[in-house]
Amino acid sequence: MGAKAGAGLTAGGRSTPLRVDAQRNLEHVLRAAREVFGELGYGAPMEDVARRARVGVGTVYRRFPSKDVLVRRIAEEETSRLTDQARTALGQEDDAWSALSRFLRTSVASGAGRLLPPGILRVSAQSEEPAEARVPLQRVASEADGAAEVRVVAQRGAPEGERGEPAAAQAPEGGPDAGEETAGAQALLEVVGRLVERAKAAGELRTDVTVADVLLVIATGAPSLPDPSQQQAASARLLEILLEGLRSRPVG
Repeated sequence: MGAKAGAGLTAGGRSTPLRVDAQRNLEHVLRAAREVFGELGYGAPMEDVARRARVGVGTVYRRFPSKDVLVRRIAEEETSRLTDQARTALGQEDDAWSALSRFLRTSVASGAGRLLPPGILRVSAQSEEPAEARVPLQRVASEADGAAEVRVVAQRGAPEGERGEPAAAQAPEGGPDAGEETAGAQALLEVVGRLVERAKAAGELRTDVTVADVLLVIATGAPSLPDPSQQQAASARLLEILLEGLRSRPVG
């Protein structure tokens, strides 16, 4: 991540060192993009990013030739951050429920859920029957078997040209490599899947909970409110309710 923050892309896609002022502008743009997309979603215009960064929109486009490139940059970094958080929880917590809940608390607190990649998951509930989670890819069920469908497609608010296709299918020229982006998403799904299966095996997690459900908790557990103190309190309260909903309960 650090290497990318300190280099620009030439027309041929090669990295070149940036001047101090250019490096500063790039950091401002990336910080502003995270804030704007986190508040308004990936549908927010580049002008809003430039305004928040206090630079001209031309400066943003010099660093990122299209909005797709900027979105993919932010999404890739957030995917990597979530994956690291999941691996840390998995490696440092012996108790299965503590590992899963630690990952969810850390991820929600960091706000990374609001910046989940536009192409990582779309859950289309076709019936009340639960979908079976599979790692690293979620199960794609046919309408005939009546199960929920989970596939790698674009979320609402994704940049034009990404809707309905896997994120890796339309990597723009000069942006992150398609294979690299797919690998990042796969790594996240795989490690979250391990957290889920471990908690199920311990009898701590409901058997119908999928990897997609866990990512939805991350995405929805950090509401964006005008007052930061209210947002923190609301987020903590909402996450506790969601965690209770995920946890297995004794029958009878």
